[in-house]
Amino acid sequence: MARVPELRPEQLTEHQRELAAELGSSRGGGVETGGPWGLLLRNVELCERAGRFGTMLRDSTSVPKRLSEIAIAVTARYWTADFEWYAHAPKALLAGVSGQVIEAIRERRRPLFDHKDEEAVYDFVTELYEKKLVSAPTYRALVEHIGATGAIELTAIAGFYSTLAMLIVAFEVELPRGVARPFA
Repeated sequence: MARVPELRPEQLTEHQRELAAELGSSRGGGVETGGPWGLLLRNVELCERAGRFGTMLRDSTSVPKRLSEIAIAVTARYWTADFEWYAHAPKALLAGVSGQVIEAIRERRRPLFDHKDEEAVYDFVTELYEKKLVSAPTYRALVEHIGATGAIELTAIAGFYSTLAMLIVAFEVELPRGVARPFA
């Protein structure tokens, strides 16, 4: 059971309603009051700034969507953030990540990669989470594929989605009714 009840549309102020509609439309749905965004809506300024930052990371970096979604999948699995996995595993598949790679990440197994850039992203993000540092060879492999600016952007993507994952985990954000937990 969620620690903080989901906001209902009728509970929202006009400003919250506008923001929830904007968040929902930019993320493929209607008014967004569930998931981590429903928590952030309780502080409108925090939600607005997080929404702008998240949208910029999603739409305006040099990191290809396929690689960004691998970083998000690793992040969701690291935090065991069911809602984040539910929201992003399908996006990873649509972006061109193989089902085998997604399933291996879900199962906490090292995937067999067909693409070296995907492997470099996986290694970088995994090493950063597990070791709290990144070795020179891992860094060089990532920069070889996406450059230094891409590496900075990828780290910001992982950090942003870690923030959302921590909200999901700390406040026990529930999945939509009828959706099975991916990490049960």
